[in-house]
Amino acid sequence: MKAASISEIKKELDRRNNNEILSYCLKMAKFKKESKELLSFLLFDADDISTYIENIKKEMNELFSEINNANIYYAKKSIRKILRLVNKYVRFIASKQAEAELLIHFCNCINTFPIPIHKSQQLIKLFKTQISKIEEALLTLHPDLQYDLKKQLVADI
Repeated sequence: MKAASISEIKKELDRRNNNEILSYCLKMAKFKKESKELLSFLLFDADDISTYIENIKKEMNELFSEINNANIYYAKKSIRKILRLVNKYVRFIASKQAEAELLIHFCNCINTFPIPIHKSQQLIKLFKTQISKIEEALLTLHPDLQYDLKKQLVADI
């Protein structure tokens, strides 16, 4: 079964009343955790993005402090898990500034915490990919904001 396009869904939602739309949203939230998280963000956190970003940074710090850095395999797994979480939050916020801030914090955490990334080619590549994503996001921002965020960015490996 093929899903309808976004424009078709939008047209159909325009024809529905508010109670039906409300019930559809609740059904979507029940079926998938990510839909529920997105709905929670839109309802409770979308008005205060800066606080939301600070909470994400605190969560990142906690997750980095829990990384088992005795074994590089477990460190890689944990770092990829944290990155997936950060990317999910970036999709929710849908802002290049927030993307740059969160990825800069992610890269700074990698450099700050005692994780032996130099022992793994995959981690080095992951780090460099995030640096290029940050630089790409910075290009779309105002020059003053670019300067402030570049100051936060740690030098490349």
